[in-house]
Amino acid sequence: MKPVIALVGRPNVGKSTLFNRMTKSRDAIVADYAGLTRDRHYGDGRLGQREFIVVDTGGFEPDSTTGIVKEMAKQTRQAVAEADVVIFVTDVRTGLSGQDQDIARYLRQANKRVLLTVNKAEGMVDSPLLAEFHELGMGEPHPISAAHGQGIRSLLEAALADFPEDEEDDGGEDPDAPIRLAVAGRPNVGKSTLINTWLGEERLIAFDMPGTTRDAIKVPLERNGQRFELIDTAGLRRKGKVFEAIEKFSVVKTLQAIADANVVVLMVDATQGVSDQDAHIAGYVLDSGRAVVIAINKWDAIDSYQRQMLERSIEQRLAFLKFAPIVHISALKRQGLGPLWQAIIDAHASASRKMPTPVLTRLLLEAVQHLAPKRSGAFRPKMRYAHQGGMNPPIIIIHGNSLEHVADTYKRYLEGRFREYFKLVGTPLRIEFKSSHNPFVDG
Repeated sequence: MKPVIALVGRPNVGKSTLFNRMTKSRDAIVADYAGLTRDRHYGDGRLGQREFIVVDTGGFEPDSTTGIVKEMAKQTRQAVAEADVVIFVTDVRTGLSGQDQDIARYLRQANKRVLLTVNKAEGMVDSPLLAEFHELGMGEPHPISAAHGQGIRSLLEAALADFPEDEEDDGGEDPDAPIRLAVAGRPNVGKSTLINTWLGEERLIAFDMPGTTRDAIKVPLERNGQRFELIDTAGLRRKGKVFEAIEKFSVVKTLQAIADANVVVLMVDATQGVSDQDAHIAGYVLDSGRAVVIAINKWDAIDSYQRQMLERSIEQRLAFLKFAPIVHISALKRQGLGPLWQAIIDAHASASRKMPTPVLTRLLLEAVQHLAPKRSGAFRPKMRYAHQGGMNPPIIIIHGNSLEHVADTYKRYLEGRFREYFKLVGTPLRIEFKSSHNPFVDG
């Protein structure tokens, strides 16, 4: 399970800059809660081999009781509840404020591990200005500059100190192990209904016991002799047992479940169409290299014109998931569940398909014979052989000369040939090129 780091602090102390620095991107998954102008942002970060999830929050005023400020405080409380480590961001230039004191008081009560960070401190490691932040009683302040990237690595090392490096095995899984299955999608799309229908009972389980927020919730399920493990992202919870701030929908649980799964069922609500958030979650599934099946729920609730519009919006907004099978279902009425299971099994089989080197090399040479890659300046890429570099997702490594000049269109052409031969459905396929060094180039 990836650790979760939440960034908390008053407005304009540089949380978003720090978020972008930690995730090495300007791209965030945004939780689109209706009526909120300021939401939580989620992103993926990596330090060496260790991966983590970062949550950026709006400016926090813990005692606020009105309007949008109250909603922002609620969002931040949720982020703190979901987090394993909280980074409390302050600003050395404006100094310590009463608001910082309020936030510190709240974080002490929250009973989380907190790292105090003083931002905008470029070149001020020994500055006496840092001394006043000891007043917060939250340990030694970490001076950083999010804008200049100073002190970020040591801050992350401190944040991740309690989490061992994940020992991931690249697809070398036990063939008898159950297929890990995650159901992802926006709130109220029907995830709980689908899982309860699969389990054949109203199985409402209390998950959020104190101290277990990091544990994946796995529900065993057997179907036609095939064992599955459902990783919950939905909310199979008995209402009274849940800490109030943890809402029905937790992006963190979704991201952790996707990273943990073999196959992801991406649920889309036919009555609402494909939203930005669906596209964001789909992008995250693709980046994680997970096999994916798109389940269009409540298909029976829309007419033929709406169906056409929905299919068009899927083509446009989820174009990068062309390989994913689309299954129309009604979780409530138990329609389409047979084809959905078949699509899940096919996607898993494709993701863990073995591809022998002689077959891959023959397919590669046939493809080149049919259509050679274009010359780039003085170089024509020359492909010699191919072999499998991993599973879940399948990776094909192609060796040859001048392969850095191969165009993306040609890469897609090769992908199509490999997919067709091995009948790969529902899984991304990664193609990597490795060029041999030409000893005459430097002479």
